Amino acid sequence: MVVASSIRGDVDEILPGVIADRRHLHENPELGFQEFKTAEFVRQRLEALGVEDIQTGIAVTGVTGLIRGTADGPGRNVLVRADMDALPIHEENEVDYKSQTDGVMHACGHDAHTSILLGLARVLTDRKDQFSGTVKVLFQPAEELPPGGAKAMVEAGVLNDPPIEAVFGLHMSQGDPVGTISVGSGPVMAAADAFKIVIQGRGGHAAYPSENIDPVVIGAQIVVALQSLVSRETDPMESAVLSTCIFNGGDAFNVIPDTVELAGTVRTFKPDVRDHMEKRIAEVASGIATAMQASAEVTYTRGYPATVNDEAMTDLAREAAIEVVGEENVIELAPKMGAEDFSYFLEQKPGSYFFVGSNNEDRGLVWGHHHPKFDIDEESLGAGLATMATSVLKYLTRD
Repeated sequence: MVVASSIRGDVDEILPGVIADRRHLHENPELGFQEFKTAEFVRQRLEALGVEDIQTGIAVTGVTGLIRGTADGPGRNVLVRADMDALPIHEENEVDYKSQTDGVMHACGHDAHTSILLGLARVLTDRKDQFSGTVKVLFQPAEELPPGGAKAMVEAGVLNDPPIEAVFGLHMSQGDPVGTISVGSGPVMAAADAFKIVIQGRGGHAAYPSENIDPVVIGAQIVVALQSLVSRETDPMESAVLSTCIFNGGDAFNVIPDTVELAGTVRTFKPDVRDHMEKRIAEVASGIATAMQASAEVTYTRGYPATVNDEAMTDLAREAAIEVVGEENVIELAPKMGAEDFSYFLEQKPGSYFFVGSNNEDRGLVWGHHHPKFDIDEESLGAGLATMATSVLKYLTRD
């Protein structure tokens, strides 16, 4: 039987080391597919712990290792993932562990994810006699850089040796207070796609618009019309976001340009809604452009799929979270429109991805993810690590 209080005691004992690892990683951030020093740091830590079959260089900088249980039991195989990459943001915090790389910082919490997984490796290595089966720890590059590192690692075969049966991951949540864990089954993060529309008109002198075909006006019409795909073509019981974030055209105040470029993002949960948005963006943009004597070239690029948690695995994670932080501190996770490439692992295997509350208003740790002042309350590392360790051990030891 897994005893969460015992695990929490072990976690509290090693927490100073987990915090030290997080601060080292925070000081030394690396961008996606450039995490060479981070990967070497991870490799050395795993080697020192006695983790077996350490593999490096997967999908450029990815690292995996195996922790094999020695107890009798069902012998299941489970994978736990952490992402390692930072963001191209210049840090504005004044802390001892401030980023030492100009223009790069861990502004999303991946330093915390990596240090938690290293802590998990230590906890599970010390408890190998309490479980059967194998835990694969996976450190992934480039979550922030689509097409991302998860898909490439899956394609490299990380789910095959040994054959993985379940997957777990976590993410810090600056929207929730430290000491809380958020769990939910079904779609919890959206699919994230991108579109680009190039409108070809006919430029000329702005004083004589009737002699031209104005792509700026056409672009404005398209931007407004695209919103109807959500408000009038998407079932109100479903969810979708369409945001046009780029509108580029023209170089002079008195010249109508030849072309205008629009670009933006689409977020959906259901595959049929995703398909509909892709189809209709092209039809609406081309139709409006044609009606106004122009043309529109539409490119739709599919990004990360929706992150869909398995119900049984999520029930297990919820049970673990309740034992670690108390039922009153476990939040039912509402679906988020952000995206996450852990979804590629969940497409292949049942699993659960949960969120660890990390903000602390009393200490001013309130800045959100991807902000230059982002920072977490490091007590959240303990809650996340204990919940993950309890979840994994419950999965490996359940009847």
